[in-house]
Amino acid sequence: MSDNVRVAIDVGGTFTDVVKLVPGTGELRFEKVPTTPQEPTRGVLAAFDKAEADPAQVSMFNHGSTLGLNALLTRTGARIATIATRGFRDVYLLGRTDRKAMYDIAYRKPAALLERYDTFEVTERSYFDGSVLTALDEADARSVAREIASRGYAAVAVAFLHSYVAPAHEQRMREILNEEAPGVEVTLSHELSREYREYERTSTAVLDSYIKPIMRSYLKALEGELERRGFDGRFLMSRSGGGAMTASAAREQPVNLILSGPAGGVVGAAGFSKLIDRPNLITIDMGGTSLDASLVLDGSPVLYHGAEFEGLPINTPSLYIHTIGAGGGSLGYLDAGGALQVGPKSAGALPGPAAYGRGGTEPTFTDAALAIGYLGTDTPLGGELTLDRDKSVASLTPIADELGLSVTQLARGMVQISNTKIMGAVRAISIELGHDPKDFSLLSFGGGGGLVAVDVARELGIPEVIVPPGQGAFSALGMLMADVQHDFARTNVQLLDSMDPATADAVFSEMEREAAQLLESEGFAPGSRLFHRALDVRYQGQEHSVAVAYRGGGDPRAAIRADFDELHERQYGHVMDDAVEVTTLRLTAVGVVDKPDLPGMAFREDGSAFARRTRTVVLPGDELVEYALVAREDMLAGDVLEGPAVVTEHTATTVLHHGDRLEVGRYGELVISVRTAAKGA
Repeated sequence: MSDNVRVAIDVGGTFTDVVKLVPGTGELRFEKVPTTPQEPTRGVLAAFDKAEADPAQVSMFNHGSTLGLNALLTRTGARIATIATRGFRDVYLLGRTDRKAMYDIAYRKPAALLERYDTFEVTERSYFDGSVLTALDEADARSVAREIASRGYAAVAVAFLHSYVAPAHEQRMREILNEEAPGVEVTLSHELSREYREYERTSTAVLDSYIKPIMRSYLKALEGELERRGFDGRFLMSRSGGGAMTASAAREQPVNLILSGPAGGVVGAAGFSKLIDRPNLITIDMGGTSLDASLVLDGSPVLYHGAEFEGLPINTPSLYIHTIGAGGGSLGYLDAGGALQVGPKSAGALPGPAAYGRGGTEPTFTDAALAIGYLGTDTPLGGELTLDRDKSVASLTPIADELGLSVTQLARGMVQISNTKIMGAVRAISIELGHDPKDFSLLSFGGGGGLVAVDVARELGIPEVIVPPGQGAFSALGMLMADVQHDFARTNVQLLDSMDPATADAVFSEMEREAAQLLESEGFAPGSRLFHRALDVRYQGQEHSVAVAYRGGGDPRAAIRADFDELHERQYGHVMDDAVEVTTLRLTAVGVVDKPDLPGMAFREDGSAFARRTRTVVLPGDELVEYALVAREDMLAGDVLEGPAVVTEHTATTVLHHGDRLEVGRYGELVISVRTAAKGA
């Protein structure tokens, strides 16, 4: 590992992004390869090859994969069973009695991941305080284990009542399963979540067991291939809650990977916000299949503990990310009423947009962007894929003819529909949470982000768009900035005024001892460990809580109340005088990884200008306007570009319009001052 090379690979729905960083030389390389959903290991290895990264020279490999998420989306996970406390067999299938779409008469509850035939119960019972009412009936447990073995299940989720405070019965159930059904993967609910709410904890365990066999198989195969190529560095996986986890930990708890796809970009955005002194950012990550919107507040991403997948709760911390089906591959079509729609269905990696020439015939956002000149045939995507405008036009023509529009009018309509959907996603993570978009900069990344960012910012009154270096693979770059992270929690519902600080300190200390042992097993010395204490706090009787930092020493209750009021005001726009209660004590344990220093960009000193060409862009009303066409690779720090212009680069394209002004920052970021709609043309 003489070169101490770092590699991050983010597998998306259409493309797999790779970043190679050589700290010794400052080399920072961004590449893309097609995603290979049928053979995911092959796509990852192809990314190493494309970046010319020899695994034997790689000291750290950060990886984000959508394999588990895709297994859930397509319902191709393992055949699983659940085991519950006798009398609580139906906790998972009953769920909650609320409706996710209260006023939608066509709403149907998403299909569960198993049937009632797959649910079992065992005689045992513990109370909420950890005391045992009924001891585990081992004969009953062995009978259930043998039944599970005989039916051929691949995995089983064990979720006993109040195991978050009394885990012994779940632990013994695993031992019995290992004896009676040795080939079955076992997930224990308390190892994923030491929190109350039986349904949420059971759902988390079910999701984990559903994807565990496929994720174990994938990670084992990938680790084997990398070892054969000489890799002996640290292998980290991106987590849903930000940060990273070791590949060995990911094999044990893959539920933490389900929502990890966009997490790398948000972690990278938080790190980048400090470099460029923009502590408050709205981020949009537009890939081939979807768009993810998120917030960075005061230099940190926003966490929450109520994540769901298709209505199924995941009771582990996650980044607050709003995802919509608006990507470069989103399909345009006419709905039953004859209205034009774009997404959420996508052309995916295969066949992809018609412009890719891989067999796609339906129009996508990419085809529309090519038809109006945002994209061109003169700059190959990823340096290799030359777009075919004739195929794009052919894909757009049938719908254009049906609507009585020109091809470019239809294309502009598709782009505007996508922009409107993206604005809705940004409003969901800003205005709906009490934040004014005008107080933020918009950080845009992903392969398609630069095509829409300026238009979205102008409509929402966001004054500034920032495009980071390597925007098309920025999520992968963000993974290089992620520390290893583990989350611990203990439920203890009580009024804040009644909380005993000494007891709280003892609970935190217990979690820290457990965390220290885990981090030590992963190779982190004491000097590379950080522990962050927090409390979930809410108004008495309220459903949702706010995470408040816990300050030790003396009596912290007054400070906790003050911090809660401030955070509640910031997140929800109001405060009340009601009593406050604590629900959960949380510990975030961090294994600090050496952060790469992003290389700075040279300033232009010789006075020469960067090269410019032109590209014709079609504006509303089929107005043809010549836009400056500039290669980002030709620009240096301090360079200024006045719109209208199209800036191309190896992995993405950025569009700015008349009145917009771009300046290149010290790290190569594009800082675009957006002309506001009020100023006119």
